[in-house]
Amino acid sequence: MLHPAATAPRPPLILGSTSRYRRELLSRLRLPFEVVAPEVDETPQPGEKPAHLACRLALAKARAVAALQPDAIVIGSDQVADLNGRPLGKPGTHARATAQLREMRGQTVLFQTALSVVHAAAAFEETALVTVQVRFRMLDDAEIEAYLLAEQPYDCAGSAKSEGLGIVLLTSITSDDPTALIGLPLIETCRLLRAAGLPLLTPAVP
Repeated sequence: MLHPAATAPRPPLILGSTSRYRRELLSRLRLPFEVVAPEVDETPQPGEKPAHLACRLALAKARAVAALQPDAIVIGSDQVADLNGRPLGKPGTHARATAQLREMRGQTVLFQTALSVVHAAAAFEETALVTVQVRFRMLDDAEIEAYLLAEQPYDCAGSAKSEGLGIVLLTSITSDDPTALIGLPLIETCRLLRAAGLPLLTPAVP
């Protein structure tokens, strides 16, 4: 006889983000999920530190989607580049990306990636923060221009894609979870999903 938990329906899983990077990362877990765009104002508060900003926005995104679908387990995430305590977000334009990379050359930048999992129906809510330390080379203007024209990373916090050509800009990456730098820390994602009661690996049914 099957244990009741074995026959309980799996709650829907929703990624509260339209980021293609996060969608690709979550797909690695081979779980069915939907994507819903959260309606959240991402404007930093006056004097807000990068880590606090990332955590606040990740939770706000998850809560916004969970309010619409309380039976679902919702993942929210946000990443903020931290340059000496100052937040750097997505540049959006070539000019802003150029300015960001000029500021970061020769510097150590902390990429603060926050993750929230919310299951409103079960009153579950937890947030985690993963910090990745990235050291940039002393780039010259020609290298910055060549990189931006080649990869156009205008939708990435810090204007660099470490999983792509952006790796040539760096001298080192220090992290407990390399997927955090891409946008979704999968080790923490797995931990929080398990804590929310979502099984990640189940035996195949014969």
